[in-house]
Amino acid sequence: MLDYPTLKIIWWLLVGVLLVGFAIMDGHDMGVGTLLPFVGKNDTERRVVINTVGPHWDGNQVWFITGGGAIFAAWPLVYATAFSGFYWAMLAVLWALFFRPVGFDYRSKIDNPTWRSTWDWGLFVGGAVPPLIFGVAFGNLLQGVPFHFDNYLISTYTGSFWALLNPFALLSGVVSSAMITLHGAVYLSHRTEGAVQARAQNAALGAAVVMVLAFVGAGFWLHSGAIPGYAISSAIDPAALPDPLAKTVVRSADAWWANYARWPAMWALPVLGIVGALGAALLTRAGATLTAFVVSALAIAGVIGTAGGAMFPFVMPSSTDLNSSLTVWDSVSSHLTLSLMFFATLIFMPIIVFYTSWAYRVMRGKVTVAHIQANEHTAY
Repeated sequence: MLDYPTLKIIWWLLVGVLLVGFAIMDGHDMGVGTLLPFVGKNDTERRVVINTVGPHWDGNQVWFITGGGAIFAAWPLVYATAFSGFYWAMLAVLWALFFRPVGFDYRSKIDNPTWRSTWDWGLFVGGAVPPLIFGVAFGNLLQGVPFHFDNYLISTYTGSFWALLNPFALLSGVVSSAMITLHGAVYLSHRTEGAVQARAQNAALGAAVVMVLAFVGAGFWLHSGAIPGYAISSAIDPAALPDPLAKTVVRSADAWWANYARWPAMWALPVLGIVGALGAALLTRAGATLTAFVVSALAIAGVIGTAGGAMFPFVMPSSTDLNSSLTVWDSVSSHLTLSLMFFATLIFMPIIVFYTSWAYRVMRGKVTVAHIQANEHTAY
């Protein structure tokens, strides 16, 4: 059995992998939904767009469910604090996601322009709102969240929904939205042809530029010291049982950059995010769409890894009581729970990856106008 400190690090990495997997797999579905009203100029073109993700979107949403379940099981204090503090934000995500299953299933049931246009905008909401809110959440994590623990480790959140919508968090939301829109545009370019593909290629370039500018801008904002980071100033026992109050935390202007100074190789992450985004857009325009999709996925890993690496070992810093901040060391489940989950992951994760790869291979190829017209009553 792996020792407790090692498992804590492994589960920090695994949660990161699940977040990246969700952003890549369900992200291109959401990106397609975001672009739906703009790259499809008539009903047939919009059906082409919808059918590029129609067979896969519900399977890809498993990554979202798995990620939430992993946080609940591996980081119970983070789950309890985040889902109570970000309650209205999480509800907004769920309300937006409600449009997806009914939109996909009901949209083409009635041949009525108003009916179909309404569901098209519903799918847009289901694709555009979650990435924006997730980006806003990451922006607030980098600033610190207003919560504290009492002596019984009961958390109290003292913020509000509107306070989450601060300038830096909204900029982080722009990074997330543009990143997912880029990924969806690259996927659309790979699965379509003609006018829809051309519009998707233009959207990919625009989204890449917006993403890079916002990402670099957020980095300079943090580097300016206007948003100080968090650091642990007391001794830490990585093998200790979880107790978030058993440490001393301080804030300093350069704390979020300390890991990059300690491990210079980490600079590869933001470089990957920037180069990957621009490279994906250029590869898409050059017609190398499958390679572009892989490069876009690497850009997503770079952006998420940049934030996670900067914050390590913090998972959810507290802005009102610094010592209540949750870290990799003191917000986890028991040694036994982490061990059982780890071995279950070793068994089931390869199965999920194999099945997903098989499903995409079986349903590969272009979705065309001719295909939609030939399958009028069976296509989405």
